[in-house]
Amino acid sequence: MGEYEAALARVSVLFDSKPGTPNGDELELLVLLVEKHEETAHPIGLPDPLNAIRFRMDQQGLSPTDLVQYLGSKRAVRDILAGRRNLTLTMIRKLNDELSIPIEVLIEEQRPGRRKLKKLKVA
Repeated sequence: MGEYEAALARVSVLFDSKPGTPNGDELELLVLLVEKHEETAHPIGLPDPLNAIRFRMDQQGLSPTDLVQYLGSKRAVRDILAGRRNLTLTMIRKLNDELSIPIEVLIEEQRPGRRKLKKLKVA
């Protein structure tokens, strides 16, 4: 068993320890070490811009037609959601300002194979 697995096993043993006790202090330290290891060994990157847009659409109950005001035209919406067209700076600004999608996410490169969560039709 490696150090990481041993730390996880010890965390599960100490899980119900009361704060401020020796076991509680050990648990707190081990949790910090495990979290630090997981952050460096398995970093979570930013989402794909198209997935972020679709996620926000789902959260706010938006249809592709609702995106026309941010992306310019039905064709632009269709091409962007299909991954055939990149976002322009103007589109990125509008999506950030109006839908609060972080700019850092919108400027990420699209990753092949992660573009389509579900098919969306523009009315």
